[in-house]
Amino acid sequence: MRNLLIIGFTAGSALLLGGCATSGGVSKADKRFARGEYETAIALYKAQVAHGKNAPMANYRIGESYRLSNRVEQAEPFYKAALDGKLKSADLGFRYAESLKAGGKFEEAATQFDTYAHSGTNRTLAARAELEAKNARLSPAVVAMRTNSEVMPLDQVNSESADFSATMMPETKELVFASGREGKKYLGNGDGFNDLYAIKFDDTDKMTGGTVRKLEPIFNSTDKHEASATYTPDGKMMVFARSNNGSKKGYLSVDLWASYYKNNAWSEPEILRVVNSSTADEFSPVFAPDGQTLYFASSRKGGQGGTDIYKATMGANGRFSPPENLGEDINTPGNENFPAVAPDGTLYFSSDGHPGLGKLDIFMVDKGKVKNLGAPINSNGDDFAAYFTGKDTGIFASNRAGGKGSDDLYRFHKKQLKLVTFYLDGTLVERDDKTGQTAPVASETVTITGRNGQKQDITTGPDGKFTAKLDTASAYSLIADRPGYFAARNSVTTVGRTPKQEELPNDQNDIRLPVTLTLTKIVKNKAIVVENIFYDYDKANIRSDAAVELDKLVETLNDNPGITIELSSHTDSRGKDAYNQTLSQRRAQSAVDYIISKGIDKSRITAKGYGESQPVVKNAKTEAEYQRNRRTEFKVTKITE
Repeated sequence: MRNLLIIGFTAGSALLLGGCATSGGVSKADKRFARGEYETAIALYKAQVAHGKNAPMANYRIGESYRLSNRVEQAEPFYKAALDGKLKSADLGFRYAESLKAGGKFEEAATQFDTYAHSGTNRTLAARAELEAKNARLSPAVVAMRTNSEVMPLDQVNSESADFSATMMPETKELVFASGREGKKYLGNGDGFNDLYAIKFDDTDKMTGGTVRKLEPIFNSTDKHEASATYTPDGKMMVFARSNNGSKKGYLSVDLWASYYKNNAWSEPEILRVVNSSTADEFSPVFAPDGQTLYFASSRKGGQGGTDIYKATMGANGRFSPPENLGEDINTPGNENFPAVAPDGTLYFSSDGHPGLGKLDIFMVDKGKVKNLGAPINSNGDDFAAYFTGKDTGIFASNRAGGKGSDDLYRFHKKQLKLVTFYLDGTLVERDDKTGQTAPVASETVTITGRNGQKQDITTGPDGKFTAKLDTASAYSLIADRPGYFAARNSVTTVGRTPKQEELPNDQNDIRLPVTLTLTKIVKNKAIVVENIFYDYDKANIRSDAAVELDKLVETLNDNPGITIELSSHTDSRGKDAYNQTLSQRRAQSAVDYIISKGIDKSRITAKGYGESQPVVKNAKTEAEYQRNRRTEFKVTKITE
């Protein structure tokens, strides 16, 4: 895959050198770089850096060599060294951000993209940087996604070289794929030239056994890349991607070629007319199940940027319509490529321009919206070229860690999703103020309020128990109201409570969430401490932490509209009596004003400061004892039925 993605950059590399060649002329490294021989250029530029020869520019070109050979995550330290060396380059800041993103450093990447969006001199990249910054900030959420899929390496096929772009030959039921396992090395990245191979498995379901063979010589060559074969469902037509050998004006490009099965033999491949552009790369073709619609990637002008997904339709005469860009909902200023079509017609593709895990990810188009497939199908490497062998099974390619080579083939299948049902197991009790003990409350109504304000009333049993089925990813409030008692309130949520699939023991799993509601009798003039109400030294303003606790008191007043209360503030015995009295009154009034601001009628609440006159601990000596005396309380002064 790397080879096909990088061969179209050679001409651009030469232009880059023409614009930033050093005063000492074009070096051997520059010449290699201009020809797209990045692997060799990297070694030569590193030697320049070691000898202190124009290190900022040499580091930049090392970074560019890694980027142009699809190893941008390895470019990061070299771009950083070029920046630190004050190299002036219109693209450097953007490329550095790209390398950070590819390495999974999303927040750093977003910051760098923001900087480039505001100060970058390449207008095209500056516009793209704004989108890239947004995507980088969305990426952590994508990283956290996991789907119920299982991924396994296709070890029967994988080699130490690149192996990718699998499909099935309709007639022979052989798996056809691209690989660089044989032949001479491609100097762009040191991998072998890609050719087309096939294997007929002994066990088709398990994809085991069988021997890999190279496709007929008419499909393969020694000095060109061939990859991404696709067949019409009847097996009569094959389309694949092939590069030229670079002998034409030094430009190495990729086109789509077609071959036809006639008289028990495949015809000599020919350029696919109309579909190809003479000035751009076309690659990764795939037929839809209808055998007429051909999807492919192209770098032609007029797209959204980078490489885009196009489609062309084959008519009854075997000729294709002019290609149609799939539009900005799918294509981005980044790169979209390697389309795939599932048996049900769902379109999949790979992209580095939508929010993802760093490099190429596989996406699907669901009801017009693009969705990342998430892990484990996607990783922080390149994940691409999906091919479906069934409704929820298939093969894709990835250069993720742990493989045999630069790109490997992986099988995937969607496992049966284990189901979870949430239940609320509630208990309503009454607290005895004298003993502190609780007793169950029978035949009382508990109201459960869920999503969109939907209410459900449940009656408690003889043991005070009640139960209800809950939705996933939902929050609920529970309340029980009894005359002469403070309303009992609690909450429960299923948000974030669904275990990971691998942690579920059964196909169907019940998860029960216990919750207790406690009714407390209202006793007039009995002081109730409002916990965690703290003030800054010598101040009465309501701090944010105190506001949280006062909001609970607001809720109590709303739940019990028939009560009127006094809210009091108390100090410890340190300081003068008059000062403490004034400070406590200010603090009590500040709390009351806050509660009134939340919609409570001012006639229902009174502020009272008691200073140090009502200590809980008399003759306090320790800080803990002083803290107990410094408190906020409320007491019910009136009850209206």
